[in-house]
Amino acid sequence: MTTENFWSTVLTFAETLCDRVGTQLLHYGQAQTTEKADGSLVTQADRWADEELRTAIQQTFPDHGVLSEEVAHIFSGTEWCWIIDPIDGTTNFARGLPLWGISLGLLYQGTPLFGYVHLPPLRQSFYGYWYGQLGLTGPTGAFLNHHPIHTSPDDPSPNHFFNLCARSTSILQQPIPCKIRMLGVATYNLLTVAAGWALAGVEATPKIWDIAAVWAIVQAAGATWTALDSAPIFPLAAGTDYSRRSYPTLVTSRADLVPIFLPLVQKLGKANTGG
Repeated sequence: MTTENFWSTVLTFAETLCDRVGTQLLHYGQAQTTEKADGSLVTQADRWADEELRTAIQQTFPDHGVLSEEVAHIFSGTEWCWIIDPIDGTTNFARGLPLWGISLGLLYQGTPLFGYVHLPPLRQSFYGYWYGQLGLTGPTGAFLNHHPIHTSPDDPSPNHFFNLCARSTSILQQPIPCKIRMLGVATYNLLTVAAGWALAGVEATPKIWDIAAVWAIVQAAGATWTALDSAPIFPLAAGTDYSRRSYPTLVTSRADLVPIFLPLVQKLGKANTGG
């Protein structure tokens, strides 16, 4: 398969699969929940969607590995691997709040280079390609519903947005040069920066399935990704269980905004690592 055909197949597959699974999830309505060991919620819809996504990947790309939030947590070390989050924003989904999404990240040698995030209630689909230092070529850019997106060139002001997550509210004790928003969906938090709607966003305790897809999309859109602890996120290590590890992250619309926002959120990385 040529490079062009491969990426065409990947995008069509992601679009078709997420549309099908998302349409079914819209019919679930408010869902009964159970609590996982880490305190987060899970529903039967999460488990159903997880199985649908994993099965489709294994049928279409039999030589690719799969990591998922609900079942497969250990990276096998396969050259190509998908990381999936069947419902990002499960609490929103379970309570009937129409802001949640399906996340697919495709990794090569342990590092994401393609991400696709579909938000069925909003009818929004983000995707992007980011090759970094992987040495591969292919399509470039970040997109929302097939239209190119890019981060904002604006400077911080009281009329711009900075996104928090539920576990990062301690930074509210410090002056923040923007209006605060809390969306309850890790992927969407950071994707609003990619789309130019917010200037920055922070996630205090995201897991690998929260960030694999958006790693590619936000950087393809021009955003700067700053890990808040000292350990590198990618490439993943073969044989490692990723079910408990968190990756505190700051994403800014421009590199020169990192010195403005980083001092506000640095302690979130220290809290995660025990520093």
